[in-house]
Amino acid sequence: MPGVVYGGGNGECTAFKVGWRDLRTALVAGSAVLDLEIDGGGALPVIVKDQQRHPVRDQIVHLDLLQVRLDEKIQSTVAVDLEGGEEAPGAKEGGVIEHVTRELNIEALPTDIPDRIVVDVSGLEAAATMHLSAVPAPPGVIFLDDPEETIIATVTIPTEEPEPEVEEETELVGEEAEAAAEGEEVEGEAPAAEAAPEEAGGEAEGGGAES
Repeated sequence: MPGVVYGGGNGECTAFKVGWRDLRTALVAGSAVLDLEIDGGGALPVIVKDQQRHPVRDQIVHLDLLQVRLDEKIQSTVAVDLEGGEEAPGAKEGGVIEHVTRELNIEALPTDIPDRIVVDVSGLEAAATMHLSAVPAPPGVIFLDDPEETIIATVTIPTEEPEPEVEEETELVGEEAEAAAEGEEVEGEAPAAEAAPEEAGGEAEGGGAES
C-alpha cells in the first residue's frame, strides 16, 4: 500500500510502500506514535496524518504520515468514545443518549497522545448535557476546544405524539348514519306513492260499471 511521510529537517516528503498486514498490526497496537523504517534506515517516529479508504471495502488505500520529534508538543485530533450509557439514569427513564462531539483537538507530546478518549456518561440524568469541561484530560494532554461550548453528549426524552382526535370521526359517522336513515325513508315512501294511482284507477273503473 502506498504512503507519504511529511516533515523532517529538510521539510520534504518521502514516498514509501508498506504491506497491509504490517500496517494493520501497527495500527491495532493502539499507539499514536509509529516507528517507520525506509530503505533500511533508522526508525523515524511518525503519527498518522490522514487515511484514504476504499469506498466499498473500507480498506486503507493510501496513508499520510507526519514525522515528529518526541520532545516537542504537537497538535492533533483524537476520537471520543462513550461508555456507561446503559447505566445512565436518563437512559433507564427512556431517554436517548446522543453522541455529539466525536473528535477533540488536543496538544501533547507525541508519546502522550492517546489512541482515543473514553468518556463516562453513566451519571447523566434525563435532559442532561455534558460539556467538555466535565471531562478530565489524560495526563500530558491539553484540550484545545472550548470547554463550555463543546458538547460531548446529551440525553433527550422522546416526545409522545398526541393521539388522533375522535370527535371528527364520530361526527362523520353521525352524518353518514343520518344520510342513510334519510335514504331509507325515501325508499319507504316510494311504494305508497306508486299505490295511489292504482287505487285511483280502480275507482274510475268501478264508476263506469254503475252507469
